[in-house]
Amino acid sequence: MISESAQPASGASQALWSSTIAFTVCFAVWTIFSIIGLGVKDELGLSETEFGLLIGTPILTGSLTRVVLGVWADQYGGRRVFAAVMVLAAIATFLTSYADSYAELLIAALGVGIAGGAFSVGVTYVSKFYPKEKQGTALGIFGAGNVGSAVTKFLAPFVMIAMGWQAVAQIWAVGLIVTAVLFLLFTKEDPEQRERASSGVKAPSMRSQLAVLKNIQVWRFALYYFFVFGAFVALALWLPRYLMGVYGLDVKTAGMLAAFYSVPASLFRIYGGTLSDRYGARSVLYVTFAVSVLTTFMLSYPPTTYIIEGVRGPITFRTEMGLIPFLVTIFVLGFVMSLGKAAVFKHIPVYYPNHVGAVGGLVGMIGGLGGFVLPLAFGALNDITGVWTSCFVLLFVLVAVALAWMHFAVRSMERSAMKRGEAGQVPELPEMQGFGEAGITTPPRLAGPIEEWRPEDADFWTQRGRPVARRNLWISTYCLMLSFAVWMVWSVVVARLPAIGFDFTTAQLFWLAALPGLSGATLRIFYAFLVPVFGGRLWTTLSTASLLIPAFGIGYAVQSPETPYLIFLVLALLCGLGGGNFASSMANISYFFPKAEKGNALAINAGLGNLGVSLMQFLVPVVITVSLFGAFGGQAQVAEDGTRLWMQNAGFLWVPLIVIGTVAAWFGMNDLMSAKSSFADQSAIFGRLHTWLMCWLYTGTFGTFIGMSAGFPLLSKLVFPEVNALKYAFVGPLLGAVSRAATGWVSDRFGGARVSFWVFVVQIAAIAGMIWFLDARSFTGFFGMVLLLFIASGVGNASTFQMVPGIMRREVDRSVPGLPDDERRKQAERESAAVIGFTSAIAAYGAFYIPKAYGSSIELTGTANAALWGFLVFYLSCAVLTWFAYSGPRGILHDVERARPARSMTPLPA
Repeated sequence: MISESAQPASGASQALWSSTIAFTVCFAVWTIFSIIGLGVKDELGLSETEFGLLIGTPILTGSLTRVVLGVWADQYGGRRVFAAVMVLAAIATFLTSYADSYAELLIAALGVGIAGGAFSVGVTYVSKFYPKEKQGTALGIFGAGNVGSAVTKFLAPFVMIAMGWQAVAQIWAVGLIVTAVLFLLFTKEDPEQRERASSGVKAPSMRSQLAVLKNIQVWRFALYYFFVFGAFVALALWLPRYLMGVYGLDVKTAGMLAAFYSVPASLFRIYGGTLSDRYGARSVLYVTFAVSVLTTFMLSYPPTTYIIEGVRGPITFRTEMGLIPFLVTIFVLGFVMSLGKAAVFKHIPVYYPNHVGAVGGLVGMIGGLGGFVLPLAFGALNDITGVWTSCFVLLFVLVAVALAWMHFAVRSMERSAMKRGEAGQVPELPEMQGFGEAGITTPPRLAGPIEEWRPEDADFWTQRGRPVARRNLWISTYCLMLSFAVWMVWSVVVARLPAIGFDFTTAQLFWLAALPGLSGATLRIFYAFLVPVFGGRLWTTLSTASLLIPAFGIGYAVQSPETPYLIFLVLALLCGLGGGNFASSMANISYFFPKAEKGNALAINAGLGNLGVSLMQFLVPVVITVSLFGAFGGQAQVAEDGTRLWMQNAGFLWVPLIVIGTVAAWFGMNDLMSAKSSFADQSAIFGRLHTWLMCWLYTGTFGTFIGMSAGFPLLSKLVFPEVNALKYAFVGPLLGAVSRAATGWVSDRFGGARVSFWVFVVQIAAIAGMIWFLDARSFTGFFGMVLLLFIASGVGNASTFQMVPGIMRREVDRSVPGLPDDERRKQAERESAAVIGFTSAIAAYGAFYIPKAYGSSIELTGTANAALWGFLVFYLSCAVLTWFAYSGPRGILHDVERARPARSMTPLPA
């Protein structure tokens, strides 16, 4: 039995590190054919399928023997079985050097594969020294022995070139014998084996050990390992051949670069074990599968030449992934797969402490079979399709199915547990609930939904609610800031495209600046209702990760003036993914805070989120002037004045920041089960007049902020060409974001309707000033009025949102007075969140109509005055509507806001 003490057993450190070193050497031997197979392929003239069979045969043996070897390790002790495996594998490896034919090599490869069976032996042996609280980290360290594959790829090519492939087999065999001897000298029997020897108790029979494998969930669990480990082994074997075939590298360079994938995919397994101990294996597996879907999709796309029949003749351009981007993507894939490997094996000794050998052996066998089957499939796909990237297409399909299956199984088990009132007892992997050995308690989930949430309860809020709410707020704010940065990145990029050779008209440039606003606003309509359906944590994670698509796309598209305008239109629309995130982010945060702090919380989330626009407009003009990513980022473009620019940095800059935000959202945020509702439950807002009135008002505030952010850089460049306005473009969005974040408490104290009315008055004055100074050709005065407009819109963004909860509470009380007060409160909160999201969607169209209005006005009249006069009339209508419907003597919020007690607010630290 595993010790229940939190301290490892005596000799644990020696056992762990000796086993890790031994497994590293075993893994180096197990994958030896990935290098010597290249020499054999040339010598014997093997086809791709024959080569795939040769390098996969050791993987087959190592996989099939894992169950039996794992059981023997349970029965006879892992120490002696481990040493025996190394000796037998060394003999087979040495004899390989005497094989002369393909058939003899296949037989030798079967014997070499015994080295791969050491994994299940080591898992059984090491796990018996550690308590369950530390087994994830311990097994993660042991599993890092996968780095042996990199050892082979680094060293074997040099030996093979200098001495021949036979020498590689002989030297590796000697190294394995030496390791076996040292392993026996520095380790001792595991605690269970020592206890069994002293008590004279016989080891369980093979039949009893294998009986646990009848449980279907064990086999389902093994399928996860088929991808995270099987695909790792397959790629470790296949990459040298892939790099030589696709990029024309020699065997030495290909072997060393393949190690660039193998090393992180092995060493970071240690970190995966630590994360599994701390946050739970379920969360780690979600991240693993989600990122793997993205990276395998990118790797799947083959080099392609497009010919588009344009107006002025055929337009030809080519897309392909260069060597450096390929290596970076493979590094990311290897990293997340290493986390997943540790997460899978975290559960085995916890659920099956008395059958670690059998269960670990089966899971390892299925994973190892992936390492055998997949290289064969890679070779066959190459022979059939003639497309190198077909191997990644197969992996994309495999991991997409795994992610979908796991997610739907998890949600199904969560719903079942909620119905039984056992939400807190759902294990880390809910689809595993109900299996495991008798008397073994499954661990509670460390990260997951919160069933009970009462922010209006003062005791609950003070003792438990506020820390959780603030953590979710700050992570949401960071992700929202990135969303705004990606959404508005075209506002700077389009102004520089003509300078680097893109022959786009003024109308085309304004369309590129406006389209992100159009798509972002449209997506907000849908995003506004998705948080109650999917949960804030999951949706924030997915929506943040989606920003990688336009970020990478922009980075590649701007590097060539031959890139068609159609591609830029598509990328501009994809930037709208960032704009859509605002609706879901605000709806999610609105659930966490009590009414007294809701305005301030929403102001911080939105205000600092809006700061992403200013951050982008400040950083992008700077980073495009330097080779920020070196060779990884591509070549510079030469502008008309001879300046060297790296426009691709405008997209690539955000990639690492987005990855950080995605991980933070998944590991740091929560789902509120009380916020769960269907679209039908939320659709009641469409029948309420005030929903549409607030859409009009919020368009006057946020529509102004986002529209001016998108349109001002290009507008100022056209109407004041003598001024480099891009240097100042970030100031307006900065002031607007800060004013929103800093003034939420003003609306909480004095009333959102009163503040909104005066905001519209100031905006009318600012627009009038813009018209005056534009006619006077004074950039300084014009820019001052623009800044005043930004500040006023920021204050109004906070004040209009503060109005929504009070309006919806009155509406719900009026429409369903028969409901209990608690039910009316929950309904009002759900509708408030939906209205906040929906109004933000409608208002976001400002990012489209303001730049488009400027462009149309200039095209038709030669100036922007017509557009500005239209905006002035619109703000006047907003002021009148606010007065008569909400803040004036007949307004529904008049008495509420004037009866508000004066109290000292404690704003969240900004």
